[in-house]
Amino acid sequence: MKFKRMWAMFTARNHEFFRDRAAFGWNFIFPFLIIVGFGLIFGSKEHNQFKIGIFPGESREMGVENTVPPAFQQGRYLQFINFPSQAEGEQKLQHHKIDLLLDSHSPAHRYWINDSSPNGYIAEQIFLASLVNNSEELAKKQIVRGVQIRYIDWLFPGILGMNMMFSALWGVGYVVVRYRKNGTLKRLKATPLTPLEYLSAQMFSRIFLIMFTIIVVWIGSNLIFHFQVHGSYGALALIFFLGGLSLCSMGLVLAARGTSEEFTSGILNFISWPMMFLSEVWFSLEGSPVWVQSIAQIFPLTHLLTGARKIMNEGATLADIQSECLILIATTLICLTIAARLFSWNK
Repeated sequence: MKFKRMWAMFTARNHEFFRDRAAFGWNFIFPFLIIVGFGLIFGSKEHNQFKIGIFPGESREMGVENTVPPAFQQGRYLQFINFPSQAEGEQKLQHHKIDLLLDSHSPAHRYWINDSSPNGYIAEQIFLASLVNNSEELAKKQIVRGVQIRYIDWLFPGILGMNMMFSALWGVGYVVVRYRKNGTLKRLKATPLTPLEYLSAQMFSRIFLIMFTIIVVWIGSNLIFHFQVHGSYGALALIFFLGGLSLCSMGLVLAARGTSEEFTSGILNFISWPMMFLSEVWFSLEGSPVWVQSIAQIFPLTHLLTGARKIMNEGATLADIQSECLILIATTLICLTIAARLFSWNK
């Protein structure tokens, strides 16, 4: 391997990307919009988790008493929505647009739920508990000690990791296949450039762009939400760097062969979407079946997000995340070796 040849391909790919202003700008705008959107929705202390329908909500008849328990009306994370009739409320309940429907004028506290709704079951239990007098005597409330992590603090690494995944797989795998299809790689075959040099240059070019994007998005988002980082920024940068290399190397394996952009697009979707849902980007897999958690361990994005969240939310050091780092390094070396072995300039 010669560094000079790698550097030439590295700079050429960077210049190509920076000239494409639409793609360049979208790499910053997309994750920023997702972070701001989720921050506005879930970052507020007044976020309402359950929607309660009440009918007849617009009735102002004299002598008619509202029988909804005051303790329930003052409940946190409950949003009350008025409906003029029972039929309209039931229609919303059937389509999971509300979680519970109450008759506000029923002394017997009539209510309706959708048996297929998990939120409906929880809302029902909250409503029934509000009917019990002196409920404070039945249980003793305790507040969790230590730093309480906001949902946006937990979600933020997942959004960055998801953006890295799409940028790495599509920015490497799809682009190289396109180069092969339009004949660019065939011309490079006549040069002294080796497959390992070419693939390494593509990988490091993409990771440079990914890290640059993460820094800009992080600074912009942090000005709004003030994310908590209990560990070292250096360790956090390292785990994202290793994760980016691992994801890029996966894209190189897909780019090693093939000239069909449509087929490559299908394979990339087949890999990226399961990885996004099973790597805890949006939600935790805690309590899911063991076989699901075992499959999640195959994906490098899982180990990237595990390490990043340990550093941000638990103050972990490099020694605490060494297993995640070693897995990401091993994945990078294995995938890069396979890609170099399988690589073809023209087929």
